[in-house]
Amino acid sequence: MDTIWLTGAEWLAVLRIGLGLWWLESWRHKDKKTWFEGGGITWAAGIAAKHRWNAVRGGFDVVVAPRPRTMAYVVAYAELALGLGLILGFLTPLALVGGLLLNLVYFVLMIHDWAEQGQNSMMALISVVALFGMAWQTWSLDDALGLFQ
Repeated sequence: MDTIWLTGAEWLAVLRIGLGLWWLESWRHKDKKTWFEGGGITWAAGIAAKHRWNAVRGGFDVVVAPRPRTMAYVVAYAELALGLGLILGFLTPLALVGGLLLNLVYFVLMIHDWAEQGQNSMMALISVVALFGMAWQTWSLDDALGLFQ
């Protein structure tokens, strides 16, 4: 593979780190007080209640609605963990798959509103490219520790 300036593996590392920064920004920009008091989950509950698929409405009512505070913490700290994991290149394949799953959950929840899908589409695409390109091979703790060789 011919590239300009960096090697292919280094460009994949740049992509991985950029995606990690994106996840970190998703965590950073949240109004934590409002989010942890249930603001984000309340918004999602309104979307889920009007969802066209019964499985989404029912799944939200069973999994998320009974524990809004816990789910708010799970979402926020998953974003933080994904961001740090991707930036540092630690457990990178797990972080990429976890991030892809979070993006897919959001896709399904917001399936009726395509205007909301741009950021998640790009994050999911980067996750797939970084996963199959094995973006943990350069500039990562995974590489330094000999993980996922």
